[in-house]
Amino acid sequence: MTTVLHPTAGYILDVARGAEPGSLEGTQRSVLRRLADRVLEISQQPEQSEKRDLWYRHNRLESTRPLVLVFPEDSWEEIIPENQLQLQHPFWRQIEWYLRHLVYRSERILDDFVIEPTLFVERVVRSSGFGLQPEFHRGAQPKSSYVWDPPLVDPSDISRLSVPTVEVDETATQRCYDAVGSALGDMLPVEINCRLPHANMIGEACLLRGIDRFMLDMYDRPSWLHELMTLIANATMALVGHLEGEGYLTLNNRGHYTDSGGVGWSDELPRPGSNANLVRLEDLWGFGVAQELVLVGPQQHEELVLNYQLPLLERCGLNAYGCCEPYTTKFDMLFDRIPRLRRVSVSPWCDVEVAAEKLGRRCIYSWKPNPAMVAGGFDRSAIRAYLRETLEIAHGCVLELVHKDTFTIDGEPARLEEWARIAREEIDRVA
Repeated sequence: MTTVLHPTAGYILDVARGAEPGSLEGTQRSVLRRLADRVLEISQQPEQSEKRDLWYRHNRLESTRPLVLVFPEDSWEEIIPENQLQLQHPFWRQIEWYLRHLVYRSERILDDFVIEPTLFVERVVRSSGFGLQPEFHRGAQPKSSYVWDPPLVDPSDISRLSVPTVEVDETATQRCYDAVGSALGDMLPVEINCRLPHANMIGEACLLRGIDRFMLDMYDRPSWLHELMTLIANATMALVGHLEGEGYLTLNNRGHYTDSGGVGWSDELPRPGSNANLVRLEDLWGFGVAQELVLVGPQQHEELVLNYQLPLLERCGLNAYGCCEPYTTKFDMLFDRIPRLRRVSVSPWCDVEVAAEKLGRRCIYSWKPNPAMVAGGFDRSAIRAYLRETLEIAHGCVLELVHKDTFTIDGEPARLEEWARIAREEIDRVA
């Protein structure tokens, strides 16, 4: 089972698989509306406003307790499997799943995720790609590892790449929006969402060239690599420019999943002078990532990746950076080059003491605890000691704990529930 990126919920179970709206019969419509009524009730609880206020303050770098988010991601299918759904059509089953997951979160995962009543419909944006596609080879099991055959085998293959064309299908977007609005719009707000493409040029480059070849190219043919990165960066900026210029972009300053796990609640966005009908880049959170450069030093990271991300990041109102890659030796580079840097990912492989020293209160310390501790066993005392150590080291920082990249929980949903409980207990103890 695959996941799909939702505007606020992060990576969730994909049961729609791109399906367009179908029929919604009376009894199934009633199921959906009962769930919507429960979500509306939850969203109006005082605790949702209290958590929302905490996020506003936290994202302004004010003093709050460390905040906690749990994103089950790939383990959602072990918590709310598809066979528990009652609706038949994939499009409506996805909405049923989303509403059920909000109810589950509210009742079982006691983190700081804010339950909002809004239903988001993604704007349909299609890209032709670069003309060459990697071929993936996956194992027999649903969660098996995979490898791919990158198409840029010989450096001369770069001539076979084409500039992507972009199509925004307004008819398909409106069809989805109207269908959801007709079914639930009198109960829950329905909004169209169009996310800002994040600065992940290195990810696209490694899909086309392969990580091993990319690493060798850094030494053997850096000029060629600059040519490849320029092509990808220009295509990204052309896409962003089209979305911005045509008024397709939407704000990400509420509970939006804005980077590798943070949420976007901010009263600093949109910027002063904004136009409600035309969202600009300066009104948005931007996000850059470079997971493939774990073992690459700051100088080459800056030269071959960051410099190509900056044209996008420099135009965004606030910026976040990083995912699973450790920035132990790169914090200074990030602060020196990225304007309005507000959130930095501190991965399980980052030195948490260095991160505390470098980030302090100048930026959000977005700690990603090791998700392996909820898979292949669940040692409560080890988890408690692990969380306590970093909470003490980062005490005084603008700290958030984001549990994500959860591949499996061995069929035991209570593990994530208890992880959140332990985290809150340790936060209260340190405070």
